[in-house]
Amino acid sequence: MKRRTAREKALQALYQIDIVGAEVQDAMESVLNGAEPDHYLEAIITGVTGKREELDEIIRGNLENWKLERLANIDRNLLRMAVYEMAYSEDVPVSVAINEAIEIAKKFGDDQSSSFVNAVLSKVKAHLGF
Repeated sequence: MKRRTAREKALQALYQIDIVGAEVQDAMESVLNGAEPDHYLEAIITGVTGKREELDEIIRGNLENWKLERLANIDRNLLRMAVYEMAYSEDVPVSVAINEAIEIAKKFGDDQSSSFVNAVLSKVKAHLGF
């Protein structure tokens, strides 16, 4: 599975976990739809769910005039995923994590999602010292 596909499927699984409280394994199986498990998909989902509080704090610290809980569900989970990659994935350049998040926001978010995600992740990048 390509990393873009893994990220898109991870976003869908994280959405299920966030919105309906699905178990991690159930959400992963749901998005795989019978396909073979993917290491990167698994790493993103377990990483984001395992570090969710830390990720949310980083995001909260870089939001202006927004509360994390009020963000669109897609945007919130996409930010978590991108911040996880930026902060914890040694093999993913920060610029790639940001660009991938912007492209996925264009596909799954609303008209303003990609601009919003870009703005927040640019602040996170500076906050993390990149």
